[in-house]
Amino acid sequence: PFSRQEVVPRIPTKLVYLCVFQMGYANPEQTAAGIHTRLYSRAFIIDDGRRRVVFVTADVGMISQRLRLEVLQALKVKYGDLYRQDNVVLSGTHTHSGLAGYFQYTLFMITSKGYIKASIEPLVKGIVKSIDIAHSNMKPGRIYRSRGELDGSSLNRSPHSYLNNPEDERHRYKWNTDKQVLVLKFTGLDGDGIGMLSWFAVHAVSMNLTNRMVSSDNMGYASYLLEQDKNPGQLPGQGGFVAGFSSSNLGDVSPNTKGPHCANTGLPCDYLNSSCPVGGTKMCMAFGPGDDMFDSTRIIGHNIYSKAKELYANAVEEVTGFLHSAHQWVNMTDVTVQINDTHTVSTCKPALGHSFAAGTTDGGGDLNFTQGDSTGDPFWDGIRDAILGKPSNQTQECHHPKPILFNTGEMNWPLPWHPQIVDVQMITIGSVAVVAVPGEMTTMSGRRLREAVRQELESEGGFRDSDVVIAGLSNVYTHYITTYEEYQVQRYEGASTIYGPHTLSAYLHKYRGLARAIAQDKVSELPVGPQPPFFEKNLFNLMGAPTVDKKPDNSSFGDVLQQVYPVYRQGDVVSVTFVAGNPRNSGDIRDKTFVTVEIYDNRTNNWDVVYTDASWETRFHWLKGSNQQSNSTVEWHIPPLAPSGSYRIRHFGHHKQRKGLQAVITPYQGTSNVFRVTASFYYQ
Repeated sequence: PFSRQEVVPRIPTKLVYLCVFQMGYANPEQTAAGIHTRLYSRAFIIDDGRRRVVFVTADVGMISQRLRLEVLQALKVKYGDLYRQDNVVLSGTHTHSGLAGYFQYTLFMITSKGYIKASIEPLVKGIVKSIDIAHSNMKPGRIYRSRGELDGSSLNRSPHSYLNNPEDERHRYKWNTDKQVLVLKFTGLDGDGIGMLSWFAVHAVSMNLTNRMVSSDNMGYASYLLEQDKNPGQLPGQGGFVAGFSSSNLGDVSPNTKGPHCANTGLPCDYLNSSCPVGGTKMCMAFGPGDDMFDSTRIIGHNIYSKAKELYANAVEEVTGFLHSAHQWVNMTDVTVQINDTHTVSTCKPALGHSFAAGTTDGGGDLNFTQGDSTGDPFWDGIRDAILGKPSNQTQECHHPKPILFNTGEMNWPLPWHPQIVDVQMITIGSVAVVAVPGEMTTMSGRRLREAVRQELESEGGFRDSDVVIAGLSNVYTHYITTYEEYQVQRYEGASTIYGPHTLSAYLHKYRGLARAIAQDKVSELPVGPQPPFFEKNLFNLMGAPTVDKKPDNSSFGDVLQQVYPVYRQGDVVSVTFVAGNPRNSGDIRDKTFVTVEIYDNRTNNWDVVYTDASWETRFHWLKGSNQQSNSTVEWHIPPLAPSGSYRIRHFGHHKQRKGLQAVITPYQGTSNVFRVTASFYYQ
């Protein structure tokens, strides 16, 4: 059947907004003020002649329910019933340095400064455009799969919780994180590679909570490297080959491989609750493997890229068979599961525990909360009761042993604080099953889900040698999903399992049902389930419009405040600072750039762009100063193999001025002096 299959991955549009709250660490001080790397959506469309599926991996923290609903609405307008909730999977890479403001539930709006149209509109348009480009470029092709293991790039950040899983179960596995990498290689009928899709379980938090730059983090850097390999001479976001790196069951998996240490003493943190004698959880931070967060991002991203490149090159096992997709909406606050002949268990209304406020070793909380808290604190409970109301006895009993800090399932003003209706979804590509999970599954939760799905798929005999992968952070965000045993420990992941101790059991039940329907070819008989809400009213935005821009006397926007040096060597850092406007005034910049690095071509007498603000080698910093003035500093980290020659750096932006009652936005640009890059200061 795959002789008729059409596979079209395609690189999409750029999705970056500056000065928007960043999503991931829930740090109110983490507003974006620059670009490290751009954010992309990468769409893969597969058609076997009977059915079609779409998989999108997007450089965002997670897919929100609102984002998914708006994308599906836009696709319906363009394509009718071709692309639907059952055959379109949207998965976030889980970068914690992407933009925020694209949620419709109160908890996420509060921690993201509201529902921000300037955030969600480019996300929707970018994801849809990536699907559009894929749709218009479909051609016959083949798929190959390859499996491997990547060590040295992840560690379990809650080993105490993991050890609470049954001993015989743990002994089935070599590590306490999943090291496996699955690669799907897409080629044309002529064998030429056109794309790759890979899954690996690790948090995209190499860029830590001090970062103020938009960044696709380690997963995005892996995509960048492979796409640069396969599209030589092309700028980022250009070229036909697309490399998608997708998240998986990363809930308890950190890339900070030096492990947690007290930042003020250098000593190891307390094992049980990840805190320090002085400074508590805030001082307990995991680092590594690099010297700083940029170096760590580079190392982890390069490791992921190298393994995927190796597996891609060696992929010879062709994926054959048919496509299937199955989807249901489920009210996760009211799922009952029969666990044996005499007992049933149920999920709960959403709630977050005290240890949620402690954060993790990848980014701790500010107050005196600690991980592993199963008793609570009367002081914080009293504040909660006075401000938010006391959780009902039913909710407290349902979530036991979690001490509830936020009883979000009983909080509905101005809108519900957490989702009740969630997507459960699965697509199969031949014998490869992609399980779209609406949250962050821990290592053991993911293993149990993969095994359950594999058993159901292979029970009918239609599937053999199945590969089951978890596509995490998909379709709607519901925090974490731990095992029942991990939940009892109540570290951050357990405290953030919002539907209670039997959340995993409920998901196992639901995904087994999807797998069984696929295996029996009875997907059409699945109940659709209750549709999620699409809120029109009471969405709020706490982020005001940018003020007018001012500049120093006797200067113009784009003027250079700090000039480049005349000569640099490979490996040096070029820096130039411009009089700037607020980058938010540039609006939708998906097809534009704030930065170019250009080399002079003596043959054509032209300046050729060699790097943009999407390049790993550049960094774009925006600094808001006093009296409504600001400046932008552009850094170019010259690669060791950069050609010798004459270069310049350019900055593009917009500034806002008030003319009468009107706010007028005007483009500007600035250019540095010409400088030379040479191998030596002494020999030309």
